[in-house]
Amino acid sequence: MADRVDLHNVSIVLHRPRYPENIGAAARAMRNMGIAQLLVVDPQNFDYTKICRMATHAALDVVKRMQVHETLSDALAEFSFVVGTTARLGGQRKAISTPSRLAARLVPISVQNKIAVVFGPEDRGLTNREIRHCHTLVHIPTAEFSSLNLAQAVMVLCYELFCYRDAGKEVSPIPRLANRRELEAMYGQLKDVLMRISFINPDNPDYFMNNFRQFFSRLPLRAKEVRIIRGLCRQIDWYGEKCRQDGHMSGKD
Repeated sequence: MADRVDLHNVSIVLHRPRYPENIGAAARAMRNMGIAQLLVVDPQNFDYTKICRMATHAALDVVKRMQVHETLSDALAEFSFVVGTTARLGGQRKAISTPSRLAARLVPISVQNKIAVVFGPEDRGLTNREIRHCHTLVHIPTAEFSSLNLAQAVMVLCYELFCYRDAGKEVSPIPRLANRRELEAMYGQLKDVLMRISFINPDNPDYFMNNFRQFFSRLPLRAKEVRIIRGLCRQIDWYGEKCRQDGHMSGKD
């Protein structure tokens, strides 16, 4: 049973940050709120000295444990639940939570699952292609001026996760969900078989696959369920190939 977010299973992911000072300030904000895992993806100006200077001595342990990845998919491979941050609304950005609602949702998930909260570049945020990695999106409400400094946004999210406590009954943990590596393998296999049976348009398969991503993200899927879907895909592929060969043989006769 759980009534608050397990911060040991929460990581902050900074995707393509432009300024090393923002990385350091984000590390300091995380340290203030008890979140220790920081991942940085393809930083545009990685200056370790500037990062440490802004993080201050108190947050150097966060910086020393920091992981640096070349791609977002590599960074998220082991995470079972991914939260994307967005300032823009509308279009593909429909499943939106506020920080406090997000915290409530993460309580049962965080017990047995690794969670990533992803922040995009300071100048443009996460693209539509990048948010396809996310199970849900979170938006920080603001007044007329909506732009937040990266470290400020990290602090707001970390603060809400740190402070949230369910005043009602404790909730049961959600069992281990499929991680991003397992999900991306499933999506790749599903796209291939759906194109083979002409269910989706091969000229723009990612557009149609985005609907499947949104559908499965609302569930979300457990590792066992992903294996079942992949097994179904293999069976459809086998049967389609068998029908093709049987038809070819009949044509020869």
